[in-house]
Amino acid sequence: MAAALPYKPRPGEIPTQPGVYRFRDADGRVLYVGKAKNLRARLSNYFAPLHTLHERTRRMVTSASSVEWTVVPTDVDSLQLEYMWIKEFDPPYNVRYKDDKSYPYMAITLADEAPRVIVTRNRRIPGARYFGPYPKVWAVHDTIDLMIKVFPIRTCSDSSYKKAMASGRPCFPGQIGRCGGPCSMKVTIEEHRAIVDDFVAFMSGGDQRFTRDLTRRMREASAAMDYESAALYRDRLQAIDAVLSRSSLVLAEDTDADLFGIAEDELSAAVQHFVVRGGRVRGVRATTIDKELDISGADLVDQVLQRTYGPAGPGEIPRQVLVPSLPDDAADLEQWLQERRGKRVSIQVAQRGRKADLMRTATLNAQQALLLHKTRRTSDYTARTKALTDLQVALGLAEAPLRIECYDVSHLSGTNVVASMVVFEDGLPRKDQYRSFGVSETTDDTDSLYQVLTRRLAHVDRDDAAADSEAAPDAAASASAGSGDPDAPVVTERKRPRFAYRPQLLVVDGGAPQVAAAARALEDAGHTEIALCGIAKRLEEIWLPGEEYPVILPRTSEALYLLQRLRDEAHRFAITHQRKRRRRDITTVLGEVPGLGQARIKALLRHFGSVAALSQASAEEMTELPGIGPKLAAAIAQRLADRESSSGR
Repeated sequence: MAAALPYKPRPGEIPTQPGVYRFRDADGRVLYVGKAKNLRARLSNYFAPLHTLHERTRRMVTSASSVEWTVVPTDVDSLQLEYMWIKEFDPPYNVRYKDDKSYPYMAITLADEAPRVIVTRNRRIPGARYFGPYPKVWAVHDTIDLMIKVFPIRTCSDSSYKKAMASGRPCFPGQIGRCGGPCSMKVTIEEHRAIVDDFVAFMSGGDQRFTRDLTRRMREASAAMDYESAALYRDRLQAIDAVLSRSSLVLAEDTDADLFGIAEDELSAAVQHFVVRGGRVRGVRATTIDKELDISGADLVDQVLQRTYGPAGPGEIPRQVLVPSLPDDAADLEQWLQERRGKRVSIQVAQRGRKADLMRTATLNAQQALLLHKTRRTSDYTARTKALTDLQVALGLAEAPLRIECYDVSHLSGTNVVASMVVFEDGLPRKDQYRSFGVSETTDDTDSLYQVLTRRLAHVDRDDAAADSEAAPDAAASASAGSGDPDAPVVTERKRPRFAYRPQLLVVDGGAPQVAAAARALEDAGHTEIALCGIAKRLEEIWLPGEEYPVILPRTSEALYLLQRLRDEAHRFAITHQRKRRRRDITTVLGEVPGLGQARIKALLRHFGSVAALSQASAEEMTELPGIGPKLAAAIAQRLADRESSSGR
């Protein structure tokens, strides 16, 4: 690999003004677009010595053959130009967005002579005002059914409207009370437009003036003994309450904000966009992102906001945008949004109170969405087939690894060392074949891994033999039963093999040292025919035995997603086993305290929440539990202290 890039600009050529830069390959395709407040300072990061660059950045700059830049007057101009070029060129190394689905919206066709309310997934209706998105189509229809009871606006199709206006006969929905437009012959076009304005105002913020006005009218009608009108106003109030109850009040009633919860790993990110209007969550949109280059959380927020508000109209940009971390150019983003909205916009981090609570909810949803995204990707048959094929090519295997075993070691400050083995067959987890191991004496993680693999590989030959002979006892049993010979050999049922089948690929969680330890175990066991690799979490590198440099899989590779899933599942299984073991150990230790039974032990663990918290608790804190007096608490504390000292911690 060359020490420097041949297209690196000469010193002093790059300006120090704000601007936007583009990396292109030999065919002229734009690979990456970025912005900078100081072009020289930013681009110098890409032209640092190659060995100091992040692996993914190094791959991008070595794939490129030229870099060009455009100077702009202000930082805001660079932000706008970056957005335009990303939309135009769709560079492969910029983050790539994938909406989880095409969401249904409620749309008001304000450009029509008599606007109507519709359910649509089309976000390009000229002059339309959108509300949502909604998670399900039925949720939009239910909301419209309730809203037209309060604000009777047009719901009929354009053809029905034109036919009714030309003939002077109400449209069919108008005849059955489902359309309140001029085609129903109950209101004029001007009166209908006023009702539409009220509909939009209510949906925009849940304006409480409508509730107050309807309540006042209901009381006035009741006082005047006009009970039919009072009942009509009552029904409309109930409809409004039903609409508001569908979106719970989470913030102050005057709060209009968009909140973004983000969960990410090295390859992907999931974004949960909560639309809050009038203090209520009016819509939720989920997006997944594939990351080709390694970018910080703040840079990801920058990209998400550009992508969200780039095509948005003034009415879709709120007063406040809440994010998990502020991007470096937050002030420029605020100015950009303010110019698009025509009013002040603030970008803030939710740090406390109800906004922080809602941010935690959005982040939790994002974490679950990211896990679901990775699970679905791994479970898809086409993706699984491609993953196994890509893995075969990347690792140089003779055939696709249909059975893969992944190992991880977990411990607590060098104690309670355990290891896990998870199994994937045809790209899917086989949880019935997961195994866990205890390691009593070890020097480090590599030694633990060597011990565990040595124990597992000792079963390969005997399990192969058992699997090969499974059919033989059945055949012998049938022959013996059919012969009627009392001297025929009695065939006993064979036990299921301990590890079922020989793996085609072993995966270890770690880099070169862990792979070297696993390779040593394979060699000592005489099973070097089994393929081996390791996945290092820091850069998601794939390490092979005896190789000086790792294999770098594309960030969107199905094979990399499969290896990630294996590694994460092995880590989860190891941690779960270790926690159970620690709880079991502490139960045994506490069971030696006179007067402390299983019920009180469970109560202690439930009260303090973890073994670590219980070990750190004082005798006075333990006496807060019913049934544990000062003497018993002192005995528990002393026993735990003895356990800590004996374990060397």
